[in-house]
Amino acid sequence: MFEAIRKHSKFVMILLFLLIIPSFIFVGIDQNYFSESSPTVARVNGNDIKQSDWDNAHRAQSDEIRAANPGIDAKLLDTPQARYATLERMVRDRVLAAAAQKMHLVTSDAQLVRTLQQIPAIAALKRADGTLDAQAYRALVGAQGMTPEGFEANLRSNLSVSQVLGSVLNSSFATDAEVKLAMDALYQRREVQVAQFSASDFAAKVKPTPEELQAYYKAHPDKFQQAEQADVEYVVLDTAGVQASMVLNEDDLQTYYKENLARLAGQEERRASHILINVSKEASADDRAKARAQAQALLEQLRKEPSSFAAVAKKSSQDSGTATNGGDLGFFARGAMVKPFEDAAFALKKGEISDVVESDFGFHIIQLTDIKTPPQPSFAEVRPRLEKELKEQQAQRKFAEAAEQFANSVYEQSDNLQAVAEKLKLPVQTAKAVARVPAAGVQGPLANPRFLEALFSADSLASKRNTDAVEISPGVMVAGRIVSYSPAHTLPYEAVAAKVQTLYVAQKAAELAREEGQAKLKAWKEQPASVALNKALVVGRDQTEGLSRAIIDAALHAPVDALPAWVGVDLGDQGYAVVKVNAIVARPAQDAQAMAAQKQQYAQLWANAEAAAYYELLKTRFKVQIKVDRP
Repeated sequence: MFEAIRKHSKFVMILLFLLIIPSFIFVGIDQNYFSESSPTVARVNGNDIKQSDWDNAHRAQSDEIRAANPGIDAKLLDTPQARYATLERMVRDRVLAAAAQKMHLVTSDAQLVRTLQQIPAIAALKRADGTLDAQAYRALVGAQGMTPEGFEANLRSNLSVSQVLGSVLNSSFATDAEVKLAMDALYQRREVQVAQFSASDFAAKVKPTPEELQAYYKAHPDKFQQAEQADVEYVVLDTAGVQASMVLNEDDLQTYYKENLARLAGQEERRASHILINVSKEASADDRAKARAQAQALLEQLRKEPSSFAAVAKKSSQDSGTATNGGDLGFFARGAMVKPFEDAAFALKKGEISDVVESDFGFHIIQLTDIKTPPQPSFAEVRPRLEKELKEQQAQRKFAEAAEQFANSVYEQSDNLQAVAEKLKLPVQTAKAVARVPAAGVQGPLANPRFLEALFSADSLASKRNTDAVEISPGVMVAGRIVSYSPAHTLPYEAVAAKVQTLYVAQKAAELAREEGQAKLKAWKEQPASVALNKALVVGRDQTEGLSRAIIDAALHAPVDALPAWVGVDLGDQGYAVVKVNAIVARPAQDAQAMAAQKQQYAQLWANAEAAAYYELLKTRFKVQIKVDRP
């Protein structure tokens, strides 16, 4: 049968064509023939955001972040929170775009041009005559995968959208009275007296029985856990190691020396004198023509008598800094002068006089008076530098080759690391009691979350085979394997008896301190006249007087409609505190500079709050629905 089909394949294709096409004509083509249906995750202004849109946007966002931060842990970019943030950003962009369209907010050509000129990378492409290097501009935006037209359309759209919230942000303001009211409340100070009941003072009163300690141990197994640990071995391939093992060929060094001799010798310097006829680049065409004609007349005079250059410069040059010295500029290298001047000066031979050269400063006549060629260093003088540079270059190339061998070897011979170590001459390193979370002070591969994740993966723990090669930083790869593994478990009572007693005593001491503090608070409220507390202190958010944040917060939140006010503060394991608020203390006077800074800060915060509220209003107006639960 199959042989018959092969022999009459053309006839079969025609038959299938006649059978399939009519079905599309009469039934129709559903988009699901070509793409899987994607659920809707959000809706803005009646337009759906599909799961596929969300996935693509998050992938693009992650790629941008990884490109800007090569060492970032990829796992952080794929958390539910990170993905949800991308969805919220997509919703926000669509809401603002819909609002811009609804309000007919457009960006004029003039505004677009001004914005383009403010982008440093584009501003740097301007020629001396003020025009834009179109070819360089196209290459710049092309590197971002865009055409100039697409880039400008995207920028125009972004500028229009920015006007939606920009109108709110830019119109917000704060009065002096509002700022004073807010800041006086924020930095209010209060006179307080504090009695602290420290848990440590009650520890001696706690006499636990063996039964109580055993009960505490059984009730709190999480406090006596031994975290999972593993003994591991690993190998590291890095550029530095490749470079250290390299031996350079003498012929390669000699060739590299010859190819780079000009760079090693340093820059050539030239000495020149000039005559300047000064005219602003913003001057009219007539003024610039007059200046050029004046320079041209001087040049014709110098052509007849070149030896008079210094005298003519003293008399006619409008560069006040050099005219008195006959126009002498001294020695300079490339990059020291404006480009038109530099190009002309480095094109002259010693003693020659240039044509009239135009720059942003006006019109120049240049005479080259000397050339200083730097001495060429000998091979022996620069050999250490050459070795270092050439090793670095060759190590980069060799590392790419070694990295491929490294990755293949740890995968193909996955039951040990000796093979890859011998092949690439790498030491096998070992470590004991390695945890899934890096311990404090640990450095190197065992501090890298990506490598630890690979080591403690389910497959690695079960098979004790090599991990894949993991790039932990540019030019550094590592692979490892579990030698022995101890899962997390509760330690036996005998091993943690001292810790059990310490924790039990601390808990009971804190309870006794709390009970004592609460009893004192009740008694002092009933008979305040009999209380003798510590010296009064004036405290505030910016003046804590060494008190804990919990005590400061309690003192500042205590009701002050009737003074003195009493408040108790639970300090957890530290015990308890009783705070007596005696009086409200006026905020110290602020100087004008501090007040101005606070006003600016308050206005910015208020503007952000108004913009956030306006955005919430827009979400309601454009019927935003997010169909995915917030993580």
